[in-house]
Amino acid sequence: MPDALDATPYDALLLLSFGGPEGPDDVVPFLENVTRGRGIPKERLKEVGQHYFLFGGASPINDQNRALLDALHKDFAEHGLDLPVYWGNRNWAPYLTDTLRELVADGRRRVLVLTTSAYASYSGCRQYRENLADALATLRAEGLELPKIDKLRHYFNHPGFVEPMADGVLRSLADLPEDVRDGAHIAFSTHSIPTAAADTSGPVETHGEGGAYVEQHLDVAQLIADAVRERTGVDHPWRLVYQSRSGAPHIPWLEPDICDHLEERHAAGAPAVVMAPIGFVSDHMEVLYDLDTEATAKAGELGLPVRRSATVGADPRFAAAIRELILERAAVERGQEVTPCALGALGASHNLCPVGCCPARAPHPAAAGADSPYA
Repeated sequence: MPDALDATPYDALLLLSFGGPEGPDDVVPFLENVTRGRGIPKERLKEVGQHYFLFGGASPINDQNRALLDALHKDFAEHGLDLPVYWGNRNWAPYLTDTLRELVADGRRRVLVLTTSAYASYSGCRQYRENLADALATLRAEGLELPKIDKLRHYFNHPGFVEPMADGVLRSLADLPEDVRDGAHIAFSTHSIPTAAADTSGPVETHGEGGAYVEQHLDVAQLIADAVRERTGVDHPWRLVYQSRSGAPHIPWLEPDICDHLEERHAAGAPAVVMAPIGFVSDHMEVLYDLDTEATAKAGELGLPVRRSATVGADPRFAAAIRELILERAAVERGQEVTPCALGALGASHNLCPVGCCPARAPHPAAAGADSPYA
């Protein structure tokens, strides 16, 4: 149909990501951006930055975003979707505010935002919306005409996100020695967050302990485990585990930690483990260090065979999923009937974050939601 690839009313897509240093001189300034307002001494930031210095002082996240941009451009061109794509980061160049200035200068007035976070949580959703509100406030103070901004729904259970990860787990299982392959456990890993933040990612009464954040990850893990069983005939034991914890030790965070889990699985007699980082869109620093370096070293100490499966990255199926989500949201905005695409038990997430969704640590305006001051 002629209107099948109609993105109106949107005239641009903005890829919004975390950002990362691209050389040794960037590391401490980048960490100062990430921790601004927390009063962390520079010497402490240099210690934290050692993870980056192990990899030449560069995070892979910006190159991975460039690869995703290339995949989106290629997919859009092949399918006739005429929608320009911009890129802005929260904590490093290209900075979000600069990108919004560029959008305004180019005459873009209705922008759809894709964040590199698939799940509900304060840090994975609301904080991005707060950054958008801050950037819009800056543009307003400069006297610029503000674009209207919407955000794509959470895509954790879209087939284009789930299926590449299932394939990654299958490849990792196939790479294990044959004598331990069928007995291998799967550790589905995501970023640990404070339990209080998890609970407020969706009401516990609705989503259970850990709120929508935990429930959504469990749904994805089950989808992948089911796909592995259907393809191999083996029902691998699995558990959702966590990594990359930070902050004060007295504050409860989601557990178990991946390294503790590896110790527990080894003690219980597991012959091997596949670590599947389902909470991450790409192989950025927390995957490279916390899994490929730290957790893999722990497994080596234990004599436990491990493999780490791939994230989605710039997989063409993920680029296609983004195109489908854009067209879906555009049709909704035009008042058309839409059947959202989603796997699993939870169904499609909301298009508009409701008031009180993933509340801030302190009151702060957030764009692209029901409580946006920039509607």
